[in-house]
Amino acid sequence: MPPKRPKVNAEHEAIATKLLERMNLRQKIGQMTMAERLSAEPDDVRRYGLGAVLSGGGSHPGDNAPDDWVRMNDEFWQAAMGDGDGPGIPILYGCDAVHGNNNVQGATVFPHNIGLGAAGDAGLVAEAARITAREMLDSGLDWNFAPTLAVVQDCRWGRTYESFGNDPQRVASFGRHYVEALQGEGIVGCVKHWAGDGGTRNGMDQGETTLPWEELERTHIAPYYPALEAGVMTVMVSFNSWNGEKCHGHRFLVTELLKERLGFDGMVLSDWDGVNYLDEDYGTAIRLSVNAGLDMFMVPERWREFIDALEAQVRLGHVSTARIDNAVRRILRTKLRCGLFDRPRPSRRLGTGSGCTGCAEHRTVARRAVRESLVLLKNERNLLPLKPEQRILVAGKNAHNLGHQCGGWTRSWQGETGNDTIAGTSIWEGMRELAPNARLSAGGDGGDADPNEHDVALVVIGERPYAEGFGDIRSGDDLVVEGGSMVNGLMNPLEPYARSLELAETHPEDLACIRRISEKGVPVVVVLVSGRPLAVGRELAASAAFVAAWLPGSEGRGVAEVLLGMGDFQGRLPLPWPGDGDPAGGEMQFPGGFGLSYSPAAFDNVVGLNYKAG
Repeated sequence: MPPKRPKVNAEHEAIATKLLERMNLRQKIGQMTMAERLSAEPDDVRRYGLGAVLSGGGSHPGDNAPDDWVRMNDEFWQAAMGDGDGPGIPILYGCDAVHGNNNVQGATVFPHNIGLGAAGDAGLVAEAARITAREMLDSGLDWNFAPTLAVVQDCRWGRTYESFGNDPQRVASFGRHYVEALQGEGIVGCVKHWAGDGGTRNGMDQGETTLPWEELERTHIAPYYPALEAGVMTVMVSFNSWNGEKCHGHRFLVTELLKERLGFDGMVLSDWDGVNYLDEDYGTAIRLSVNAGLDMFMVPERWREFIDALEAQVRLGHVSTARIDNAVRRILRTKLRCGLFDRPRPSRRLGTGSGCTGCAEHRTVARRAVRESLVLLKNERNLLPLKPEQRILVAGKNAHNLGHQCGGWTRSWQGETGNDTIAGTSIWEGMRELAPNARLSAGGDGGDADPNEHDVALVVIGERPYAEGFGDIRSGDDLVVEGGSMVNGLMNPLEPYARSLELAETHPEDLACIRRISEKGVPVVVVLVSGRPLAVGRELAASAAFVAAWLPGSEGRGVAEVLLGMGDFQGRLPLPWPGDGDPAGGEMQFPGGFGLSYSPAAFDNVVGLNYKAG
């Protein structure tokens, strides 16, 4: 059922009305404008009355410590409040803190949503959201562009890991818990991407979702209902099209459905330059998007041009002043609703500078999330659990690589590689702490495996970091360049554009490492680090045990704990696992909901850990 309409706060509406009466057209358009911090100084906020500023992935002040963020946000706040020459409307500062406050140095990084979907614990999702909010407050931030409520239909999609899975009911439940917890701590939530982003043809990011209304509503709209009923304050529109019409210009989806039929009275936000794709003429594109019902525009670099172009559209009569006033009222309503007008500058707010970023308490919860998210797919002859006293050779490119372990949207948009920029514990470091006879393969490729020296090998394989379209798996020659992939003119330096869902085709070094060790007579336990299910038939056949670890985040010790029997495997597949390179029409290796567990006898050595038997 659609959500109930929220109650309007009469006091907030009266304040918004007075502010609107004091503002001229250009100031109103300023409130509708969100710029990226690298293209907007605090003085720009004062001069243009900007409504919001954001940090794109990897965009950070100073040395990227929480204190640097607080100082920056203080400067923007002061500029927005002004010295009496403007309306004095506080600014919102937003970022994509999609699995913890993942932009900031030292933050706790949780498993991406696909892992939380495998864990199947709505309470855990809420706890992750609360911790994310507290670490955001520690940095003086206001607004989180999360949670993603996509219902993924094709794991070739490069944003698969941002989805909780392919079950609309689970996505709906987790979305509500996330929103309630995040906003309960004082951070503005933003459900995204409205609508149908998980259903694009062939999993192509920003592509076409072709569905009858009934199926779109049942699969891709219904998950938003609980979050809307819970009072989520903002909604971000999707890059994709529905039945040939771009969502950024889709009046039915934005105004008639979301605002009128569903009664959403908060702010509707564009995605990064999402307006650009509506028309080659920028003014026309802006007109189409504003008239479709979008209220605030994420125009990171072209924000001055946006202000001029929208003002011209109003002067020409193509956009009504009533539509401008409605958009600004929704923006002001959101700022009033979240208490922004009542808060002092960021450095003086409750929770700012608390020092909680990356604290032991938060990392303990993240480690629990890792343990609950792991899915055991194979365990021949009960090779698992490993024993702490065993001589364990640890190999594979992802065994000691926090960047690969965390994936995209970690310290930068496309993610990192290596251990220098992310605070946490790699899977190897977790094994080293708990198994004193474990040893890291000298070359990482298992060439030093020896059955006389090693009882078992742990090989950690999988994908390298990517985000959005860079992670799409496509078989054509489009957008493929030497050494990397091109999406919208940008280069991803970490991950060559994947041509196949078969891991052995994209990352042959992983299968070679497994075979190199197993052929020497050392049994192999494989841990797959990936943002989605992959076709791993050859890797499965060459291993004795196989674990899907998803993108576990900063707390790799959680993987080691379960491998060593300090907790059971609780994770279950949040979507079917393909058996070949065709997730749409091919055979499935494992059904959704699949997951093995240890026998009860495996828990004789459990010490002080909470777990749910599978």
